[in-house]
Amino acid sequence: MTLVRLLDLIGIGVFAISGALAAGRKRLDLLGVFVLAAVTAIGGGTLRDLLLDRQPIFWLADPTYLGVIIAAVAITFAYVKWRRPPLASLLVADALGLALFSVAGAQIAEGAGLPAVSVVLLGTMTGVGGGVIRDVLSTEIPFVLRRGNLYASAVMFGIAVYLFLESVGLPRQQASLTGMGVIAALRLAAIRWELKLPVFEVDE
Repeated sequence: MTLVRLLDLIGIGVFAISGALAAGRKRLDLLGVFVLAAVTAIGGGTLRDLLLDRQPIFWLADPTYLGVIIAAVAITFAYVKWRRPPLASLLVADALGLALFSVAGAQIAEGAGLPAVSVVLLGTMTGVGGGVIRDVLSTEIPFVLRRGNLYASAVMFGIAVYLFLESVGLPRQQASLTGMGVIAALRLAAIRWELKLPVFEVDE
């Protein structure tokens, strides 16, 4: 198993755990937990594949993804029975998964011959789309839209860095690793120092 493949599956597992925890906070049953875990983990990539008309959709072609989601749900069930979820560790893992998914999604959009702005948008959708679906189903304001949150903006900037470096001749692997590093670094910095975007307010 390659490192990229391993990181991909770890990212799926982390996103699935975050969906399972969101379901637990809403006191959903086992089916509800699995649904929220699944849409969080594979929702963004599914939307990307549908928009690009990629057949079959990635998780239908490779059932390993569903197996990882099921395992993540089972681990979450077992863990929370004994201890509180390690929020800090999950946030770090989420940042790494977000970086990997977003740049990988951008590369798929790039391979379809789309312009740079579309590559950025589809890469961002791949990374954050599942979380948006999770929050909508949980009747929460999507995390990416909450006040000043440095999340989707970190993804867009990192993908833009990847595309720029690739355009000036840097090998694709190095450019993608740099883009991933930028996304992860921005997210971790936002978590550590509570970095936020300016908030737009209108007085009534």
